[in-house]
Amino acid sequence: MKKRSLRLSVALCALVLGAVAVLMALLSCSKPADPNAPKQLRMAGIVFQEDQFFRLILFGMRDAAAKHNIELLEANSNNQPEKEFELVNTYTTQRVDAILISPLSAKGSVASLQQAHDKGIKVVTNNTTIDADFPDASVICSPEDLGAQTGQACRKYIEDHLGGKAKIAVLAFKAQEPEQSGARVSGFKKALEGMPGVSWVPDQDAWLSEMALNKVGDILTANPDVNIIYAANEGGTAGSVLAVKNAGKAGKIAVFGTDVSDQLLTFLQSDDSILLAITAQRPFEVGQQSVELALKAIQGQPFEKKMILNGICLTRTDPEGIKDYAKQFKEWTSK
Repeated sequence: MKKRSLRLSVALCALVLGAVAVLMALLSCSKPADPNAPKQLRMAGIVFQEDQFFRLILFGMRDAAAKHNIELLEANSNNQPEKEFELVNTYTTQRVDAILISPLSAKGSVASLQQAHDKGIKVVTNNTTIDADFPDASVICSPEDLGAQTGQACRKYIEDHLGGKAKIAVLAFKAQEPEQSGARVSGFKKALEGMPGVSWVPDQDAWLSEMALNKVGDILTANPDVNIIYAANEGGTAGSVLAVKNAGKAGKIAVFGTDVSDQLLTFLQSDDSILLAITAQRPFEVGQQSVELALKAIQGQPFEKKMILNGICLTRTDPEGIKDYAKQFKEWTSK
């Protein structure tokens, strides 16, 4: 019995020693974390609408974040101020390194972003801005320029094809973003100043395609002599084109718009000649630069605090320009 017990003890010891040896071997193969290695940065990207424009902003953020090994947290406030407030507070509590945001309101978005800034989080606004000087940087496409370029294309069309006379309906998005909407519409109207043959129907609000489809239908019923529609954003432009098509007014009513999407590019190249020009923003670059500026702010590098990007006017008179842009657009959306 004593010999058997001794053999069991020896076997048990061998098993234990073997397990220890395996464990030591595994530990020797793993490298300890380098305490001096830089931590992975985390940035939160917040947009306020689910459309192709904002998706492209996020795609641009992803592209730049991947380039710099940054963790990007994406969110959408869905045009709800209370949700935006909740998202900013959540990311502030999580102590992200930067918040990259398209703020809903120049005034209403200030409070939560101020709290984030006060806790050392870098704040970069894009697409829209806030009435405060604490954001580390902002990236926008000039809203006045977006309206003005489309307005210049419209002016040329009126002069060349309508004998200088036109009755214009405007679809804005004042209830959603009054500052940005007002700047785009103002830029468009200024481009047509000094044209005595141009008259206007009262501006209407419709920023989603379905809204614009119905609104334009009502406008054309009340104003059958309208021959030009200007829409200040993507949804309004798309809905206006569909409303003109449904009314059987192709060739009689021309649409000029703002922003860009696959659908608008298709409309711009279609045979019906309803959509004549759009001024596209540069959302992919807006997203990229938001990340780049935040990174420079974190690293203490010099950077441009306010970056303004001009739009790109695409018109039927330059079909090759449209094709080139469509190719670039496809590359952006495929990332």
